[in-house]
Formats: sequence, structure tokens, C-alpha cells
Amino acid sequence: MSDLVLDGLGKDFGSTVALEGLSCRVDKGEIVGLLGPNGAGKTTTMKLILGMLRPTRGSATFQGLDCTRDAHEVKRRLGYSPDEPAFYDFLTGKETIEFVLNVRGYDVDGFRPVVQKIVDQIDFGESMNASAGGYSHGTKKKLALLLALAHDPTLLLLDEPTNGLDPKTASRVRALLRERADAGAAVVVSTHLLEMADLLCDRVLVVNHGRLIAEGKTDAVRAQAGVAADATLEDAFLALVS
Repeated sequence: MSDLVLDGLGKDFGSTVALEGLSCRVDKGEIVGLLGPNGAGKTTTMKLILGMLRPTRGSATFQGLDCTRDAHEVKRRLGYSPDEPAFYDFLTGKETIEFVLNVRGYDVDGFRPVVQKIVDQIDFGESMNASAGGYSHGTKKKLALLLALAHDPTLLLLDEPTNGLDPKTASRVRALLRERADAGAAVVVSTHLLEMADLLCDRVLVVNHGRLIAEGKTDAVRAQAGVAADATLEDAFLALVS
């Protein structure tokens, strides 16, 4: 059963078509990479799923809920991590997590075991009681991932989740996302890090100029791009968008 369904999804900004007729499904238990050059429509797609934008055409649904009409409930169920996270500088990591759980309407005490497990997995313990205003970019990315995962969501939307992380932490994050997918979550990762996408994703969607131009397992995308079977995903991507 598909958790996330995009059906002919499109968005115009005035006379500019940002996204045109995107149709795809993301099932429980899989990690799907959303790939494309700058301006391809990746961020627009994320914002439409999040209910931050209204579609001009088509629809996005999650577990039978319309991402526009039922945006509040959809947001309760999903976890989102932006590429450039921003926090209240005066709150500590622990206070930020508790604040966000409260805003989502969840019992903080009930989710402490989940939070502590993630803290240990991504080595965030020393930062929990430090003010977010003093965090490095990598530490902010860790906190953003914690906030996305803290309420044990069934859909994850992650924008460049490993960008800015050291190799050891990036490896741990990939393992954590695979663990969440294996537990039944649907995971969408938007990234320019094609090597990471090749390692992590079960399928990839390649968008360019607002249109889906290739999709499938990475081997299938290589075939669609007309490159050799042993070519890198970057080779396939460049062939597709050139």
C-alpha cells in the first residue's frame, strides 16, 4: 500500500511553471531519492506535500489525507528536516525538542525513550543542554533530524539530511534512516549528493524543469539515461539533465 501519492501534481507561480504533472508513489518501508538540478522543482514538491503551498493542478495525499485540505493532520504525522534549519537561539537542544513535541500535541515524557535513542545514535548528547545559538551547521542539522524523528513519524521528508555532517555521523544517519524504513516508515530524501543517494535509496526520481524525467531503482535510471551499467549515478544524472 502506498503511503504518499502524488497524482498529476503541478504548481505555477504566475506564468512560471514550477512543477508539471508529477505522479509517483512512495510506499511504506522504502527510501526514495528526489534528485534534480537547482530550480528543478524539488523544493516546490516538498512544500506541496507539507501543505505550505496549494497545488495549481493535481493532488498530494498521505495515508488517504489530502496534503492541502488536511494539512494540519498530515503535519502531525510526518517529520521534516530542511537543508538550512533555524532555531530559537536562546533554547537548548533539549528545550527545543520538548517545545516542538508540545506544539505537535504529543506527550513529551512518552517520547523520551525515542529521543534518547536518536541522541545516542547521532552522538548529540553533549549538545542537548547547550543553546542552539552556539551550534555549528552540522550540529543544527543533527537537531533538525532529531525534531523530524522525535515523534516517530510514518513519513519523513528530508532535505539534504547528511550535507554538512562529518563522514562518521553521515554514515550513522544513513543507517538510522534505513532502520526507520525497515520499521515501516516512508522516506523521501531530496539531495544533490548523488553518491549518498546511490548508497541509501531504494528508488530515485529525477526531475528537471518541473517534470519527472526518470524514475526507478538506480540501475533502471542508468538504463533510462543510456549510460553503462557500471556508470555512477552522477554519470546517469548528468546524461539525463544535460
